[in-house]
Amino acid sequence: MKFRSDPATIRGSIAPVVTPFTEDGELDLASLRALVRWQLAQGSHGISTGGSTGEPSAQTVDERIAAMAAVAAETADQVPFLPGTGSAKLDETLRLTAEAERLGADAALVITPYYARPTQEALFQWYATVATEFPSLPIVIYNVPSRTAVDIAPETVARLRRAHANIVGIKETTKDFEHFSRVLQLCGRDFLMWSGIELLCLPLLAIGGVGFVSAVANLAPSAVARMYTAYTEGDHKTALDLHYALHPLVDLLFVETNPAPAKLVLERRGLITSRHVRPPLIPPTDAGIARIEELLAQSEGVA
Repeated sequence: MKFRSDPATIRGSIAPVVTPFTEDGELDLASLRALVRWQLAQGSHGISTGGSTGEPSAQTVDERIAAMAAVAAETADQVPFLPGTGSAKLDETLRLTAEAERLGADAALVITPYYARPTQEALFQWYATVATEFPSLPIVIYNVPSRTAVDIAPETVARLRRAHANIVGIKETTKDFEHFSRVLQLCGRDFLMWSGIELLCLPLLAIGGVGFVSAVANLAPSAVARMYTAYTEGDHKTALDLHYALHPLVDLLFVETNPAPAKLVLERRGLITSRHVRPPLIPPTDAGIARIEELLAQSEGVA
């Protein structure tokens, strides 16, 4: 809650941590808390849970709340806490957001409702409902059309921003870089924007973004955080060097569906107890593992 009153302080590399499970598929809160401690020790500027990398759609609402509680307790106001609280159902979204507020989250990351393919007016009403229900909690729109099948238009984002003071920013996970620019142009350059596309994290800073919520921070949190810091301190060469050095790990993340490759690597490093992903995902195949090992070899010295 420390950063809630000034969401503009939620900057830099906000690590969207995986949700560890045991070999039997149960929620592994001990591993989750250990991951958060490791992220903080590695220099991540904030922590997120319950985003796409956290497999939220494969968890019950109660499990998602338990995970949020564990992360909130471990983060303990050391850095901003930005949990994902969205669902395909409005009642679940409201319950999860209420719990995030109660647990001291600094802002709630609310995904566009998936599968239903709502219109722009429906998206406006969805976010307006959430913002009205929690007027004291900063709300961050989470736009990820590759997973939700709907793209919130820059004009809709601007309309929401004008109507609700607590809609403070957006996580853009679209490869349409013009979309990033048009959102900032319509909403104002003080609107907060984080990139969820790994290879657009650094470019976003050049047009006014405030950071990134990048899955590659699960594997190389220090490098991702240093890339942000180097850029903001004017050391653009170091920032570029890190950007390109991270490419193999970015490719690794998507050898098969994220977060399965990341969980394999984290298990091998002893940071989580199991690589288990819940159906419909599966752990990496033999062919996938071979490619992951090739990319790990290319990234030596970064991760």
